[in-house]
Amino acid sequence: MQAADTRGRAGHAQTGLRKTLSTAQLWAIAVGLVISGEYFGWSYGWAAAGTLGFAVTAFAVALMYTTFIFSFTELTTSIPDAGGPFSYSTHAFGPTGGYLAGMATLIEFVFAPPAIALAIGAYLNVQFPGLSPKIAAIGAFVLFMTLNILGVRLAATFEFFITVVAIGELLVFMAVVSPAFSLVNFTAGGWSGENTFTPAAIPGMFAAIPFAIWFFLAIEGVAMTAEEARDPKRSIPIAYTAGILTLVALAAGVMLFAGGVGDWRQLSNINDPLPQAMKAVVGEGSGWLHMLVFLGLFGLVASLHAIIIGYSRQLFAQARAGYLPKALARIHPRFQTPHVAILAGGAVGIAAILSDEWIQIGGQSLTANIVTMAVFGALVMYIMSMLSLFQLRRTRPLMARSYRAPFYPVFPLIALTGAAVSLGAMVWFNPLIAAMFTGIMGLGCVYFLATGARRGEAPETEPWVAPGLEAD
Repeated sequence: MQAADTRGRAGHAQTGLRKTLSTAQLWAIAVGLVISGEYFGWSYGWAAAGTLGFAVTAFAVALMYTTFIFSFTELTTSIPDAGGPFSYSTHAFGPTGGYLAGMATLIEFVFAPPAIALAIGAYLNVQFPGLSPKIAAIGAFVLFMTLNILGVRLAATFEFFITVVAIGELLVFMAVVSPAFSLVNFTAGGWSGENTFTPAAIPGMFAAIPFAIWFFLAIEGVAMTAEEARDPKRSIPIAYTAGILTLVALAAGVMLFAGGVGDWRQLSNINDPLPQAMKAVVGEGSGWLHMLVFLGLFGLVASLHAIIIGYSRQLFAQARAGYLPKALARIHPRFQTPHVAILAGGAVGIAAILSDEWIQIGGQSLTANIVTMAVFGALVMYIMSMLSLFQLRRTRPLMARSYRAPFYPVFPLIALTGAAVSLGAMVWFNPLIAAMFTGIMGLGCVYFLATGARRGEAPETEPWVAPGLEAD
């Protein structure tokens, strides 16, 4: 297997990642990053907006994500670097832009895994009541960090397998409950409890935005593996397009079928809407139900495992560029993986898991709030990425682009507007978390300003960028 170029301008070794990922593996990472969001979390949007109100919100968010991915692919294929949005914004706006996008991406990818790990612990506790959910969550973290350290090819192969199983389980759910589906059930009281739309339903639709985002959150993490793709110019557009279409179809299916089997209000404030919807159809003792509960773990595992890949590459890339301590950029001499970054992000996640019941914010547990924090990071990153696309089109018109965003500038403008509106709604409905997010970004800025000299010493590790940029 041919390794990536690992020589920097100052003779630095081991600064590149091995190119091993196929198109199918990249698709699995794209879907796996997100698929836990099809299993839980989204149904809280029904509590805020009703089924029909949330359907409108989910459609708008799906449109934002679809146009975003088609636009984001241009950046990923033009600058296939492990830093993803951090690298795009650095090339577009310099170090400050890189810091803003990079810090927002770190908040998204480092803060989301503890909530998913705790959900895994809760699922396992149902099957094995004597097992502590926290111990199970920490065990899952350790297991998948280890798998990631052992090699990206092994990790990606495992991700492909569990993603396919998770998709299959969702299709089984839809098939099993379909005989009981009724559109009347889905639409009853669908506008925030009312049968007809009134302006009173609009606030709930905006409040439901983060739950609609949960359907698609983190799909952009494929960008962090672009440096490890065998043929990024060909495989990334295919993986992203197939990934977003897969997720849109699954989101529509699970939402429609779950809401049409009975009283959707019974599912709107729980973490396991799919098992409860199936229970209403097949009964509590059905083997189908037990299969769904057990195999539902695969969706959670797929997301946890893929996000570990994402956060580790982001930490690695920022450390390699001098934005974070250089120890995070170390590559394992045998497995060629960023093992220190994997362990560092895992340490943060495990600390959050252990602190879950000790730290309460706004009456909610720590992990409940850091999911919202992760959405804030994602939205800021989306905005910075679309601004970077516009900036690079303007300042680097001759940069090599094997893929160009379709319907430019309409698609990136739709994505940018959707992200900005969503961020405004998030701030309005979550002022405390918004203030905490701003505080974290501010603390990161202090570190960024204090370590400027280090970035001047960072090795050049993007030999693929120079020809396109110099063409200007």
